[in-house]
Amino acid sequence: PAAAAAPELNTLSPEEANAGFILLFDGKTSTGWRGYNKKDFPKGWEVVDGTLHCIGTGTGEAGAENGGDILYDKKFKNFQLKAEWKISKGGNSGIFFLGQEVPGWPIWKTALEMQVLDNANHPDALLGKDGNRQAGSLYDLIPAKPQNAKPYGEWNSIEIICFKGTVAFKQNGVNVLEFHLWTDDWKNLVKNSKFPEMNPKFADVAKEGYIAFQDHGDDVWYRNVKLKVLGE
Repeated sequence: PAAAAAPELNTLSPEEANAGFILLFDGKTSTGWRGYNKKDFPKGWEVVDGTLHCIGTGTGEAGAENGGDILYDKKFKNFQLKAEWKISKGGNSGIFFLGQEVPGWPIWKTALEMQVLDNANHPDALLGKDGNRQAGSLYDLIPAKPQNAKPYGEWNSIEIICFKGTVAFKQNGVNVLEFHLWTDDWKNLVKNSKFPEMNPKFADVAKEGYIAFQDHGDDVWYRNVKLKVLGE
């Protein structure tokens, strides 16, 4: 039999539709997305070739005047998120979830972050502890194991499942980490990290929050962003 055609980008398969997935990005417009702490979609991002593209400026984290992180304008509690990302050479970005909008604060002070990185060419890959700043990791807290990110310029697929405090990450189809929010283990993990000095209550992650993509000053592309709300 002929090989099945590759599924169309930014569409739901019949199986996904039946399972209750929704598209968070239609591939053509920025509908549903806006800047963090902003009403509008920032000019530092564009929709191009079926992707959400952060236009690299080299100005570092959310440094561009028209840049900044973008979020999907609805809070989610229990969910399964799927997406694909592609990073530029030496690039850095991230996928935030359970984030809160606090005026004057960056989203990373309240959100959890799955790291998006060119592991081979970005210095952050060698910092942190045990690889916990490499792609697919819970940034600066838990390393992705195995570390199976593809090189810059290639598409990586991810999944984040968040259900009643249990969080699991997949990278390129492989389970790379799992953790349990609000437990003693979680509180100890955070206590021994850099986060409490940024936000003393970082461990008290909200039960519901925003999903966002990070502008770290580098070119990054996202597509096939799909979400299923999981039952209570």
